[in-house]
Amino acid sequence: MDSGHTAWMLTASALVLLMTPGLAFFYGGLVRARNVISTIMYSFISMAVVSIVWVLWGYSLAFGTGSEVIGDFSFVGLKDIAIDEVFPGTGIPTLLFVIFQMMFAIITPALITGAFVERFKFTTYLLFLVIWVTIVYAPVAHWVWGGGWLADVGDGALDFAGGTVVHINAGLAAVAAAILVGKRRSPGVEPHNVPYVVLGAGLLWFGWFGFNAGSGLAANAVDVNAFLVTNTAAATAALTWGLLSQIQSGRMSAVGVASGAVAGLVAITPASGYVGVMGGLAIGFGAGGLCYGAVYLRSKTGLDDALEVFAVHGVGGIWGAIATGIFAVAAIGGTAGWIEGNGGQMLTQIIAVVATGAYSFVATVIILKVLDLIPGLGLRVEANEEDEGLDLSAHGERAFVGDGAN
Repeated sequence: MDSGHTAWMLTASALVLLMTPGLAFFYGGLVRARNVISTIMYSFISMAVVSIVWVLWGYSLAFGTGSEVIGDFSFVGLKDIAIDEVFPGTGIPTLLFVIFQMMFAIITPALITGAFVERFKFTTYLLFLVIWVTIVYAPVAHWVWGGGWLADVGDGALDFAGGTVVHINAGLAAVAAAILVGKRRSPGVEPHNVPYVVLGAGLLWFGWFGFNAGSGLAANAVDVNAFLVTNTAAATAALTWGLLSQIQSGRMSAVGVASGAVAGLVAITPASGYVGVMGGLAIGFGAGGLCYGAVYLRSKTGLDDALEVFAVHGVGGIWGAIATGIFAVAAIGGTAGWIEGNGGQMLTQIIAVVATGAYSFVATVIILKVLDLIPGLGLRVEANEEDEGLDLSAHGERAFVGDGAN
């Protein structure tokens, strides 16, 4: 056991957990004031529900031996994992690997909630969390990181920290959710609290250093490089989105800059252990432009993906996964990309994108369809509850209470 690696991975795990409250504030600032608590609770409760699912059976399904499609139940309840067992080839305790991976499982379904805020039943969401992590997240994590089939395609799909497992997975699930839940009764309102949005983006940016620079599972040069390219891509995408909003409207939007930063962080996630700083610049620039364009195009459709989950996480994740196959440097991550003459890696990345997106979309549709048919559940709140706001109707609380309020 290596004490330096262990100390860093404990820190990285805590940083990744902080991302979920960061997401809660980022999303919470974008909705109406009467739905702030509801939106924040979607993320916060994931920390509770998914933590339990993960230690009981989620980790086993994702990282148990099983088959190339899904793990088995050999680690149910984390049985047979000794406190001093070392995860192979890492120098860190296996239980620390369980913890680190748990934080990824927590934030992924929370990302989806941006598509159905202000109208989704909280009680149904609790059950959705359990089922989605079990049926969608765990198998995809197994495909990429747990010895599943995507590791055997070509030289193996490259996903250092979750471009496919987290972002494409959540992005396509968000599209499915937005379609099945339907439009809000009055969509298109402006964010109620821009400082919350910027605060949330800042916490995400900070926590993302654990997300990416921890995914090498070591305190070494590869993780240092991951830290650097993560910051570079986020900065580049934030500036790109901000300049595009300046060009379009004559003003630089704070929400736009914050969204651009998140888009850059999403896109660099799969590539962070494989590309150099110039690749990080290119990926950030592409993310800023592509995700900005995706938000604009989505607004021309009838899809009410309320907080642009697909435009940022779906498109950003797709671009990042493919860009990994373009800009990967063999001297950094051991695998060359298209620029270094290995065009086949791009094909492998595209297969991973299509497989992950298709499975996530179809499986999420099925899960939501079944939940909608269960008596007493359903997906949407009643019209009067939506008009009143989910803070009061679902939680009996208000986010903002003045001195003279009743």
